[in-house]
Amino acid sequence: MCYILFNLSTLKSFLKNTFIYGLAAVLPKAVNVFLLGLHTKTLASTQQFNVNTEFYVWAAYFNVLLTFGMETTFFRFFNSEKDRNKVLSTSFCTVALVAFLTLIPLFLLSNQIAPLLGFEEIIHFKTLVGILLFDTLTVIPFAYLRVKNKAINYALFRVLNISIYAILNVLFLLILSQEKITAIFGWYTTSSKVGYIFLANLFASGFTFLMVLPMFLNFKLKLDFSLLKKMLTYGWPILVAGLAYVTNENLDKLILPRFLNESIAGAYAGAYKLGVFMSLFIMAFKLGAEPFFFNVSHKENARETYAIVLKWFTVLGAFIVLTIVAYIDFFASLLLKKPEYFETLAIVPIILLANLLLGIYNNLSVWYKNTNQTKYGMYFSILGGVLTIIGLLIFVPIFGYMGAAWVTFFVYGTMMTTSYIYGQKHYKTPYEVSKILGLFLLITGLCFISFYALRGQFILNSLLLLTTLLLVIFIERDFIKQRFLKSK
Repeated sequence: MCYILFNLSTLKSFLKNTFIYGLAAVLPKAVNVFLLGLHTKTLASTQQFNVNTEFYVWAAYFNVLLTFGMETTFFRFFNSEKDRNKVLSTSFCTVALVAFLTLIPLFLLSNQIAPLLGFEEIIHFKTLVGILLFDTLTVIPFAYLRVKNKAINYALFRVLNISIYAILNVLFLLILSQEKITAIFGWYTTSSKVGYIFLANLFASGFTFLMVLPMFLNFKLKLDFSLLKKMLTYGWPILVAGLAYVTNENLDKLILPRFLNESIAGAYAGAYKLGVFMSLFIMAFKLGAEPFFFNVSHKENARETYAIVLKWFTVLGAFIVLTIVAYIDFFASLLLKKPEYFETLAIVPIILLANLLLGIYNNLSVWYKNTNQTKYGMYFSILGGVLTIIGLLIFVPIFGYMGAAWVTFFVYGTMMTTSYIYGQKHYKTPYEVSKILGLFLLITGLCFISFYALRGQFILNSLLLLTTLLLVIFIERDFIKQRFLKSK
């Protein structure tokens, strides 16, 4: 029997790209798992961890502003325009120009701007500016590697970057902090180790910039203003959506210290990091899926392909969520080295489920990208951003950090639902809604049963996971036979 809905070779191509890009995401994230343990162990307090968290929240905001949606825009126009070199040169020159015109004034005015953003140390803000410059200049080169399917080169550069960052973290936080060695290096101070995390990042980003520098020789430093106008029209909603996304994902880290103390905010940020495994799954998937979705968009069975990918994304994501919750004490002891962080573990099931909703929302976004209606992504993200701000201001003073976690969950759920409704009107896709919704409700219930009723019971939690896995296999037995066992 011939199955025309989903071409197996297309699936294999998608899985290959996802696997390689996944390695580029998984390996750095795996190193970050180790670094999380290192940071929670070596930083003097949860308050210092909060300083580290706020630094990277601001980095996230600036990264979105400086790239203004150009990465996704580059993918779109590189596949649709005849003159690809013109797309490459225009994209790179625009990003580089914006970076220099923005970051040089920020650096020169550091003494005035840093306090406004909550930086107690001016040098921390200057370090941030340096990191942003290097990272922004490598955005288009990395996007070029992805769109040209040079996945190995992309992965190599990413792995080298995180390796340097990790090695320098160990050097600064563990080796140089030893009393005998500190005496030799008079410049090293143990009073505030958090600054060395930022310094390690600066060196790693600078080295990565040097590695991709030879690629710049292939980029013509020329702007095509007619093309740029079209690219900015396509990309500015992505910029707004990106800002709203960062708000949804990170504003709680800035709000909590204002309502609670910095120690609790740091503990919350640490527990929030237990979602790293779900985050790396979404990141790996997105890196492989975004170019893939554009490449198959003109095929007859594209919408059926999107539907199948979403279903299995949800299945895999659900099992990651349930696994982390089932063995939460193990993961917490592995990553959070001080008991102060355990105070906020109750947010973990909520945040993991919220991230799963976000991943589904990212999948659904293919409809407005393929129809050149990226304005809808902006609308949904603005909706989420507004709900996040309102929700945090209302519920954090009442419910504390648990209020912040639930706001994240409901905001992502609202964005996902809204995108699905509008997507079916403009780009009807045969998603298996009943199965996806049923699985999500099942996993949600099992997560709370595991956390509140079975916590610490290894055997019962393992049986829970196994039973759920067997149930999914039974429900999807026909699909598994048809696609992977090559039944006729």
